[in-house]
Amino acid sequence: MRELLATHSSAELTEWIAYEQITGPIGPARDDILMAILAATVSNANRGKGRKARVLDFLPKWDRTKKRMAWQDMLTAVKSINRTMGGNDLTQGGEHAGPLGTPGQARYRQPGADRRR
Repeated sequence: MRELLATHSSAELTEWIAYEQITGPIGPARDDILMAILAATVSNANRGKGRKARVLDFLPKWDRTKKRMAWQDMLTAVKSINRTMGGNDLTQGGEHAGPLGTPGQARYRQPGADRRR
């Protein structure tokens, strides 16, 4: 929707909203539904006896009601994943010295940083 707001008029946006209400979701939401139908069909064709798979069993649930994670929590999660994968922590006060030496050391020199004045 944001893309539509940025490049289209209010009248055109209203027409697209009306079209979507008549024909069903457009874009990624429609793709999710179509793939869930396909997955349920394949599952039911290859199943034994028991409960039939429903489309809703395969439809992703996008939870947008959760509160956004604080940046500190995101950083902690990324550091944990990095550590698990054997990566080096190059942040200030990181646990490991990276290939450049001390933690937090810049990867690139700033232009003119080594010039004499």
